[in-house]
Amino acid sequence: MHIEFRHLRTVKAIHEAGGLARAADLLHITQSALSHQVKALEEQAGVELFIRRSKPMKLTPAGIRLLRLAERILPEIAALEEDFKSLRSGRSGRLHIAIECHACYEWLFPVLEQFRKAWPEIDVDIRPGLSFDALPALGREEVDLVVSSDPEQIQDVEFTPLFDYEPVFVAAASHPLAQRPYIEAQDFAGETLITYPVERTRLDIFSQLLIPAKVEPRSVRQVELTAMILMLVASNRGVSVLPDWVVRQVKYSSDYVTRPLTRGGLTRRLYAATRSEDVQKPFMSHFIRLARSEAVKLQRVPAPA
Repeated sequence: MHIEFRHLRTVKAIHEAGGLARAADLLHITQSALSHQVKALEEQAGVELFIRRSKPMKLTPAGIRLLRLAERILPEIAALEEDFKSLRSGRSGRLHIAIECHACYEWLFPVLEQFRKAWPEIDVDIRPGLSFDALPALGREEVDLVVSSDPEQIQDVEFTPLFDYEPVFVAAASHPLAQRPYIEAQDFAGETLITYPVERTRLDIFSQLLIPAKVEPRSVRQVELTAMILMLVASNRGVSVLPDWVVRQVKYSSDYVTRPLTRGGLTRRLYAATRSEDVQKPFMSHFIRLARSEAVKLQRVPAPA
């Protein structure tokens, strides 16, 4: 047998309407066309599906079995059609995020909270285990957006600017380097540098300053939480380099100060990397707008002097 969705809809409509004339109206076809469709379906099945002599028309045992199939299948088809409609309109979808910037967790969660309220049907998740393999994971469609400060030329991937930030030196107010107007690479040679537990090449202090200058700190201490980094810095257990917006947001205490790196300071930019086909999706563009808006709020908060 070759049963189509229209056959299931026909059986269900005739059962609910009790006759061909009313069922034809429900299905928006002529009674003649509906009668021919039923006859062709019965010829395929090799059995009668309706008792035509009864009023209202009743299903035969074979017709009842087909009706039960229609009652199971048609609601699932309707739900699938609604899902596809939502996908076409951009109301539903998936936004799985990988983050190459460890500090970005501090900024991202307020963005996600606003996004969740605006797009409740979007499946949102953060994939922390992919942070060191984020861009390849984007190409494999394991994630849908990567927050990165290192744009690359990758086919079918677009890097949309989010916001600029300044990596700043952070030290206890009593630290000798806190008296300097700015900090150079050589100043780290005798210091304990407190960083996030990520590869050096993904830390601004190494990629932008220490590695090019071939300077190695006295020691490196890795700490997971921003608040703990600032607590250790305020206790004069070491120095750190953090994005300026991170220091503004956490506001641990007044016992530490920030200074620019180099005379002119350093400026970095965060990007949202997405597959080119996803850039224009309404929920994706809204997420990027929210991200930029949250960054503006952070940059308005005064940093420690």
